[in-house]
Formats: sequence, C-alpha cells, structure tokens
Amino acid sequence: MPKYLVIVESPAKAKTIEKYLGKDFQVMASYGHVRDLMPKEGAVDTEHDFEMKYQLIEKNIKHVDAIRKALKKCDGLYLAPDPDREGEAIAWHLQQILLDAGVLKNKTCARVVFYQITKNAVQEAMKNPRDISMDLVNAQQARRALDYLVGFNLSPLLWRKVRPGLSAGRVQSPALRLICEREADIEKFITQEYWTIHAALSADKQNITARLTHLKGEKVEQFDIGDSKKSQTICDDLTKKAKGKCRVAAVTKKERKRHPAAPFTTSTLQQEASRKLGFSAQRTMQIAQQLYEGIDTGDGPAGLITYMRTDSVTLAQEALTDLRDCIQSRYGKENLPAEARVYKTKSKNAQEAHEAIRPTSAMRIPADIKSSLTIEQFKLYDLIWKRTIASQMIDATLNTVAVDFEISDALFRANGSTITDPGFITVYQEEDDDKKISDEDSEKILPPLEEGQTVPVEAITGEQHFTEPPPRFSEASLVKALEEFGIGRPSTYASIIATLKHREYVDMDNKRFKPTDVGRVVNFFLTKYFTMYVDYHFTAKLEDDLDAVSCGEIEWVPLLENFWTPFKTLVTDVQDNVKRSDVTQEPIDEQCPKCKKQLSIRLGKRGRFIGCTAYPECDYTRNLSGDADSTPETIDRACPDCNSPLLIRHGKYGKFIGCSGYPKCKHIEPLEQPEDTKVECPKCKQGQIVKRKSRRGKIFFSCNKYPECDYATWNQPVAEKCPNCDWPILTIKITKTKGSEKICPQKECGYSVPFEEAQ
Repeated sequence: MPKYLVIVESPAKAKTIEKYLGKDFQVMASYGHVRDLMPKEGAVDTEHDFEMKYQLIEKNIKHVDAIRKALKKCDGLYLAPDPDREGEAIAWHLQQILLDAGVLKNKTCARVVFYQITKNAVQEAMKNPRDISMDLVNAQQARRALDYLVGFNLSPLLWRKVRPGLSAGRVQSPALRLICEREADIEKFITQEYWTIHAALSADKQNITARLTHLKGEKVEQFDIGDSKKSQTICDDLTKKAKGKCRVAAVTKKERKRHPAAPFTTSTLQQEASRKLGFSAQRTMQIAQQLYEGIDTGDGPAGLITYMRTDSVTLAQEALTDLRDCIQSRYGKENLPAEARVYKTKSKNAQEAHEAIRPTSAMRIPADIKSSLTIEQFKLYDLIWKRTIASQMIDATLNTVAVDFEISDALFRANGSTITDPGFITVYQEEDDDKKISDEDSEKILPPLEEGQTVPVEAITGEQHFTEPPPRFSEASLVKALEEFGIGRPSTYASIIATLKHREYVDMDNKRFKPTDVGRVVNFFLTKYFTMYVDYHFTAKLEDDLDAVSCGEIEWVPLLENFWTPFKTLVTDVQDNVKRSDVTQEPIDEQCPKCKKQLSIRLGKRGRFIGCTAYPECDYTRNLSGDADSTPETIDRACPDCNSPLLIRHGKYGKFIGCSGYPKCKHIEPLEQPEDTKVECPKCKQGQIVKRKSRRGKIFFSCNKYPECDYATWNQPVAEKCPNCDWPILTIKITKTKGSEKICPQKECGYSVPFEEAQ
C-alpha cells in the first residue's frame, strides 16, 4: 500500500511521474482547477475585504472524492500541480478542501514543483518540498477577483446599452482595442503613388538591378518621383546620357555578424509556431503541454520539453553542458563558441524562476523519435529543439557589398550579401512577420566588381509603387504586441485570442484579425466610457501590481480596493446617464436624402449600417459601402422551382440568392456556390459531396441533393472505399492527440490509418 499521495493536474503527467517514484507513492490527477467562484452576484464580497465564495467545479467533484478517499489510506500528501500561479492556486484549493473534509489531520502536506518531467528532475523535486506560497495564491486570487468584478459589472451594462449576450473582459478588451485601432488606421489610410528608377546592368554574364539613389547631387527620397510622366522623363534623360554604359563609382565591403535568437519563451514560441507551422496560440500550448507531460518514445513515458509557460530565456548549467556536447558531436567543434551564450531575460515581469522552453535532453534528436510522435507533436518538438541548439552555436558571418554605379549626374546602388560561415543558420533561422521586398534585395549575390570598371547598361526603367496601410494583426504579431504593451502574461495570450474569437468580436481574414461590427461597437463603448480601463498603460500597470503581489511586495486587498472604488462609481454613472443610442449610433457629417435630418452609423441585427436619426418617422437606410439596400438586386436567372426572377437579398448572415416570389416560393441558395469535392454521396449515390460553410463559418461537407438527401460530415471526404467495411468513402480527421488520420465515417467500423498530405 502506498505511503504518500501525489496530486498533479493531468492524468498523462500522473502516469509519467508514478513510473519514477516507485511503490511508496500513488499519483492522481485533479484534472485542472477543482473549484471556482460561484457564478452569481456577490461571489466577491466587496463589502468584506473582497472575501471570495468558492464552490466545487461540478465535472471535477468525482476526482476530488477519489483524492479524498485515497488520502485516508496514506501518511502524507504532496501537491504537485504546474509550477506557476495557477498551479499554486490549485494546490491551495485542494489543501483547503481536504482540510475542511478533515482528511489531512495528522498527515504531512507539502508542495513540490516539476520544471521538467524526467526521472532525475522529479526525484530531485521530491527531495526539496516546500510550503504553499500564499503570495502566489493571492496574486492568482486577485487576478480572478478582478476578472470577475469587471465581467459581472460590464457585461450586464453591454446587454442594456448594446445588445443582449455580450460580455467584456479586463484583459481581452485592451486586446480588442488593439485590433480595432489597427483597422481604423487601415481604413483612414490614403494610398500615395511613388516611382523608383532601376538600371538593368550586366557583368560577368550575370544580371544586376541597381536602384537610383542620387540625382543631380541630391538624395532621391521616396515621394520625389510621384507620377509616370516624371519617371519617364528621368529614364529617357539618363538613357541618353548613359549611351549604353555606366562606371563603378564605389565598392563598399563589410563583414557582418548575425546572432542567434534566444531560446523560446511562451510568447516567442507562440509567434514562431504561428509563422513557421501555422499553429494558433491555443493549439501551440495544447501540443506543448503534451510534450511537457510525457510521451513514450521507447523507454517509457518521459517529458520531452521543460515547462512551457515562462517568460525567461535563461538555461540551467546542466542544460548548457548537454547542448554544447550535442553541438560538438553533431555539428563539430568549429560551430561551438568558446563559452556558453548567456541570454538576459527582457521581461521585467518574469513570474517565477523558470528556464526557457528547451528539450529535456538535447541528445533526444527529433528525427530519432519521430515515429513516437504525432505529426503536430513532431513539428513543434523539432522547432523547440532546433531553436535551443541554434541559441548556443556561433554567429553567422556574412560579407555584405554595396556597389554604386555612376551615370552622368546620377548614382545607382545595388546591394548584395554572401554567407561565408553559416554558423547557427545551419540549424535554425528566425522568421519575420511582415518581411519587406527591400529586405530581400540585400540577399542577392553580386559578381566581383572594381572601382572604375565600365559596366553595360541594358535598360533604365521606372517602377510604379503605392504605399500600403499597416497590416492587420496575425496571431504572431498580436502576441508580440500584447507582450510589448504588457497586456496579459505568457499563460494568458492563447486564452485572450480564443475569447475574442469565441465572442465573435473578431473574424479571421486570410489568417489576420478583423473586428466584426459587434466588436467595433463594443470597443467604441469601452474606449468612450471606460477609457482608463482599456488603456494599455493602465492594463500593464495592473499586471505589474499583480506581479508585485506574487513577490510579496504589496498586499492584494488594497490593490482590489484601489481598483474597485472608482470602477464601480463609473459603472453606476454610465448605467444612469448613457442612452443606448449614444452607444449604438455614431453620427456622421451627412444629411438624410429623404428628410434632411442627420444620418448615423447604427448597429442592427445584420451588423452596422447607415440610417436616419429620425427613425421611425424616416426609414432611410443604406449599407456602409454606400449602396441603399432597400431594393434587392435582380440577377439574370429564373427560380428553378417557380420560374420567377431570382434576386440578391440581404439576410442576417449576409447576402444570398432568393426567389422574388417569396413568401409563396421559399427557394434560396448561397451567393457563393459550394466547392465540389468530386466525391459521390455514399448515401443516395446520386449527388456529389460539396464543401459548405455553416452560419457560424465552420466548414462541413454534405450532399448537393439536400434536402432530398441529408448526408453530411464534418471531415473532408476521400473517394476511397473502406477496406474494412466497404463503405464507399473515407474521411480525413484531424485530432489533438493523433494528428491527421484517414478514417471510416461509419462509427461502428473503427478503421483508421495515419494520413500525411503530399507536399
């Protein structure tokens, strides 16, 4: 019978750790948080020092009961949830529940933390237990209380002032503001035309493109050549002066070093996984959790990476030794710097004494364990392994060259570079979010050229450009912005993004965030009436204060008091003095063409539109694009059911094609025709399976003979017969644990094989 009970958060971690501890220990899982605030008003008692009223989370009651029963038979308890504030809070909640149940009487109780799930790390941690840190617990309680107070007071206000069902969050709201402000910058951006002049040259049978940099002794600025006429005049003049050749005026050579990036923090891992692998922040954290908790690679379950919620870039001495040994054996001593590289953590808010995210063993080469991992697990582990290895390799050495070509009173420049020693680039190179074309010019390789050399000129031409608005945020660039502004913490970036998507405040347009109409109105309301609480600096200062609570520098109750008193006053003021029309209508400087009253941008069931402020006396409306939307657009096609003309109509979910005979004829069809998968419907054997989009934007596949045939599936169909049960098709299913699989859609069959799409 085991003497000690060890509690971790997940069953996967429990299975891995139990193997390392032996027969004296039983390891059980809490399955995450065990209790939370009561979901009703008054759960945080603002009148009595913010006393918090908790209740057990219903789905975890059975797990708490199992822990309580198991502890009765043991001598002591080790609380080992994750090594961060959330984990510390889970440990404290479990301790309180077990104390209240009376099962901790005369038993030892200690907190242990595992920064990596390996045999040595787990056994070493068990030798060094400690008490629960109430500073960390109070920081988490303060954060939870703040989120509750903001949500429970702002959300009902949004229901009354905007529309029912909306909600606002303390950290998500400044993130929404970032996205909305970027969209406003894009919309007000005025595109400006400009031209660049290029000389097409050749030397040593190699083509060179040089750009005009100086003309008549003056530097050519971006907007100096603003139209095609001026561009053509300059080209004609310089072509005449060149007479088919130019002179090399200067050759400037430099040696440049490029340093490797620091090992991953939570933020940089989410950014790079988004750029290189196309993973969402939430998906990245889910896969990283699997790698941390333990995977069987042949010698039993073992954690493959260190803890994945960290803002530290430091590496333990034992890890540095391991990495340097690996580099020397795989890439040679010449790629190893004389001393280990030491990276300084930039974040002033590093929560705990974590390491950077790294492999638990550098010698666990990704290719060697690929067969034990899902496709997604392998991709992420490979990324972490390469980044960590590269961080301890020598700099890359590049030779850069800039060549100036002279044509009369004009100078053209060509840039190029060559890598003389790749160093860390052999293994890994960090990517940029929005790489500009000018960055790529410097990567060209130029032929050997000398000052005074004459080079043939093939042509001198102008190239038209237009300035571009700032890009919308991708997941990578949004995480980077959140980190730079100090909004949230490493453990919250993924949930911030997921919440904005779930509330439908943002849409993804080509993997970029675009605010929805509702998101815009919510942001307008919050920035106008709760300006301070969506201010970036205020949000960051509050995060700093929470960090100070976790370090024991300040008390959590006064922090809440300082926040709550002015916030509650403002909520009451807005509730009493702001009308719904003040929020859902934005007056514009335009008169109604019907009644001459002022027009405004309004929020309706279908989204934002322009309408008359004199409504309901005046019913003038038009959509935001400027077209009056009272009259449906006719298309040159008849209804297949009743032969009446078809119209393009506006509905709750956008435009669609409908019959002009409505309501007698209810024929409708989507404006965009569904994509044909070329797979025959296995049910009716008459229709084809087509790719459709649900009202909520989710992709599914169904028979094009609907409603006569109702066959549908969430997974992409493949025109292959199931070898197990002979069902006419298979489907491609993607799951968190198994990656992509080819499966039989008949549940009772159970056929499945791994599937890797051809590149």
